[in-house]
Amino acid sequence: MAGILDNKKFGVRVLIGVFVGMIAVSMLLYLVPQGTDSGAASPGALARIGDQTISVEDVRLQLNQISSRTQNQIPPQLEALYAQQLLKQMVFQKELELEARRLGIRVTDEERAERIRLFLPTAYSGGAFVGMDRYAAEVQQRFGMGVNEFEEEVRKALLQEKYRRMVTDGVTPSQTELLDEFRYRNEKIQLAYASINPAELEAKIVPDEAAIKADYEKNKARYLVPERRVLRYALADLQQIRQSVQVSEDELKSLYQSRIQIYQVPNRVHAEHILFRTAGKTDAEVAEIRKKAEDVLKQARGKAKFEDLAKKYSEDTSKDKGGDLGWIEQGQTVPEFEKAAFGLSKGAISDIVRTQFGFHIIHAVDKETAHTKSFDEVKDSLRTPVLLGKADQKAADQADQIAAALRKSNKGSIDDLARQFHLTVADSRPVAAMEPTLEFGNSPEIQEAMFRLRQGELSMPIRTDRGYVVLSVKDIRPAHQGSLEEVRDRVVQDLKRSLAAAAARSKADDLVRRLKSGEKFDSACKALGLTAKSSDPFARKDSLPDVASGRQLAAAFSLKAGDTGAPLALGANWLVYQLKSKSDPNPDDFMKQRAELIDAVLKTKRDLSFEAFQTSLEERLKKEGKVKIMSERLKEFGRS
Repeated sequence: MAGILDNKKFGVRVLIGVFVGMIAVSMLLYLVPQGTDSGAASPGALARIGDQTISVEDVRLQLNQISSRTQNQIPPQLEALYAQQLLKQMVFQKELELEARRLGIRVTDEERAERIRLFLPTAYSGGAFVGMDRYAAEVQQRFGMGVNEFEEEVRKALLQEKYRRMVTDGVTPSQTELLDEFRYRNEKIQLAYASINPAELEAKIVPDEAAIKADYEKNKARYLVPERRVLRYALADLQQIRQSVQVSEDELKSLYQSRIQIYQVPNRVHAEHILFRTAGKTDAEVAEIRKKAEDVLKQARGKAKFEDLAKKYSEDTSKDKGGDLGWIEQGQTVPEFEKAAFGLSKGAISDIVRTQFGFHIIHAVDKETAHTKSFDEVKDSLRTPVLLGKADQKAADQADQIAAALRKSNKGSIDDLARQFHLTVADSRPVAAMEPTLEFGNSPEIQEAMFRLRQGELSMPIRTDRGYVVLSVKDIRPAHQGSLEEVRDRVVQDLKRSLAAAAARSKADDLVRRLKSGEKFDSACKALGLTAKSSDPFARKDSLPDVASGRQLAAAFSLKAGDTGAPLALGANWLVYQLKSKSDPNPDDFMKQRAELIDAVLKTKRDLSFEAFQTSLEERLKKEGKVKIMSERLKEFGRS
């Protein structure tokens, strides 16, 4: 009910804006730890810069802080990449500090205080400092760190800014660079193109037996069959336990009484409405809108269906649901709307109601006065959760008894255990490591237990969706070179994928040959069973939607109309394109975009200059023996 709740949504948007702003500021204060002071590289050191070192522990602490502050765990497969980037940043920060001492560059307390005032204006009230306690609380709340850490990050950011100004203040864009950027942004091309997807060709490929055997022999080493295990398991089946559990009426009544407040229903009305918006309209327009609303009201009180009228005339987001707002309780809507809605009897339609959002016609679909739901009304909804809870507890109690028996000895027969505790016994299919067990899904506990257990041992009870299960290893089938019969499906799939990839490349080459011989794009595509498409004009900074970026298609911008580009590999797919047209930038737009072009070229040149400074500084310090990086020790990251 967008019209009525607009004020609440505006408040949410403001809060989101504040939150995004906090993130943007906190990103400026990127955490770069100081590391450990040491004159010599310790066994765990990743880098030595002057008399300081950066250790494996420093980088790992930083990774943990990133995970904690972003509340996102870094995937193990990306940990080494994160560690490498962090080490690079941490080394550069210390190189700057080392060079700053040599050149006498420093950040003054006044400069730091001024920047803090910019980041955290709430630390001052009327120009006066609010006090250390409130300041510390603000820093913790906004940036998730203590005062000392925060102020050190501000100092380091300011130091890097000073270097950046020193290196880049003299950088200026040339006219040629501006014109190149102008062309890059504004020159546009239009393409005829066709995509060739190997996956679409794969279904039509049927390798013969000779090809399958040949491919298997050629790639036999690829087809190892891993160790597989067959489990025998005993299950305390939750479904069976639930069928044996009884829930008495007295139990349900007791639960009902303990939750009686939940079943108290306030005064409420199930309302539909049609909204005619008047915000921002002139008096004359409002008068016309009211006439329209009165005409619709006559239709609503006639034979017309209210929901159909709402879909046709309402200007609220609820129109798609026939104006349905659901159940409304008192205090949820603006006063004028609430008074009219709650004043209607069930099934009645209101007069024209004016609110700050416009004119409303309200239909009271249903109405309830405040009351408490009776036990008979809610007992069925209580029964299922009580039953499930009792069954879970009964299963857990049984699992505890089984665990106690297994702690005395886990060498007995699983069938004897099943008889003792009335469990269901069955065998699993053969399962390899990391394969899901069809009987228990992707349970990591099952996976861990099945390859930890030795034959003859029983696992402790493991909770699964089906209930508590005890495992034993019935059979171990060692890893071995797979025969063609064992791995036929994999061989056929790999062969089809390979043949489809070759067919896609061949089809792309064939299409290019046809086009370069003068065949029309549409007819050449049709002959090869491809779909010819045409793009809208796009620039290098744009893209061919769902196909490729302008950067990937950079070669197309050097073609002449009618030229065909070389086949372009885009992942597994191939793209063949022909230039239909090229439009040069409008020279009159150059001066209109000049300020934006200058900013873009300057940013690029300054970034490149600062990167060159960073590389040069590190190379010089390495030659002077002041920097040593042991990047081979990064292999410690990313291990399971």
